Amino acid sequence: MIQFFNNFLKYKYLMGQLVKKNIKLRYRRSYLGMLWTLIEPLLTMIVLSVVFGSLLGRNSTDAAFAGVPFPIYVLTGRLLYSFFSSATNSAMRSIRTNGAMIKKVYVPKYIYPFSGILANFIIFLISLVVLVGVMVFFLATGQYHAPINGYMVMTVIPLLNLFILSTGVGMILSTLCVFFRDIEYLWSVMLMLIMYCSAIFYFASNMSGDTQKLVKLNPLFGVIDNFRRAFFGQPFDMRLLLYTSVFAVGTLVIGMIVFYRKQDSFILNI
Repeated sequence: MIQFFNNFLKYKYLMGQLVKKNIKLRYRRSYLGMLWTLIEPLLTMIVLSVVFGSLLGRNSTDAAFAGVPFPIYVLTGRLLYSFFSSATNSAMRSIRTNGAMIKKVYVPKYIYPFSGILANFIIFLISLVVLVGVMVFFLATGQYHAPINGYMVMTVIPLLNLFILSTGVGMILSTLCVFFRDIEYLWSVMLMLIMYCSAIFYFASNMSGDTQKLVKLNPLFGVIDNFRRAFFGQPFDMRLLLYTSVFAVGTLVIGMIVFYRKQDSFILNI
């Protein structure tokens, strides 16, 4: 772990350049560029709110989300899921994408997946402007009366869990993708399953008991649920917080072990 931080400081300039490269590549040949960071979640929120609000209902039986406008509820889930999806996909392809550089220059190889995750986290933080803007709109128009309190500051805890979880999963995927190219297609299917099990556009509390238990096994659901609770001024679900924290840290440890054990053979397979 100490070596990790030493390398991070030693190669911070390269890390910064890779982060910039990842951000630029994401919006290249786009007329609006990074404005899509704000426009895309807003448009997605509108579509999901109209479609699923009509089909699945806009009211929750969970007191923590009572009175919360459905568009804000949808937007919080969509933003966190989008980061997880983009970050893990970027990390998964990072070793193969930077294969030419890996063959020519020695740097710690974890810098490549980590820079992809960091670039997506920066984009995610910028996109939170949309969430704040939508919240202000509903407050200003009197459609929502949010309890402003200290719980809102605690949103950093589920966000930290999200970053750790994404890094751990990204390290595992970046390793597997070097040896098994089909993992890209399998992961796209897995992401779809994760999305539907994350209660992004429906209320988990409105589901049957067995279905709720199944959904709560998804660590991303726990991250999103507790972020929502804190953002809406409500206390955490402590059991979910403990579960997601342990799962995230465990995934990171496994990811680092797998990556370090296989990194020397990357050059033979890219």
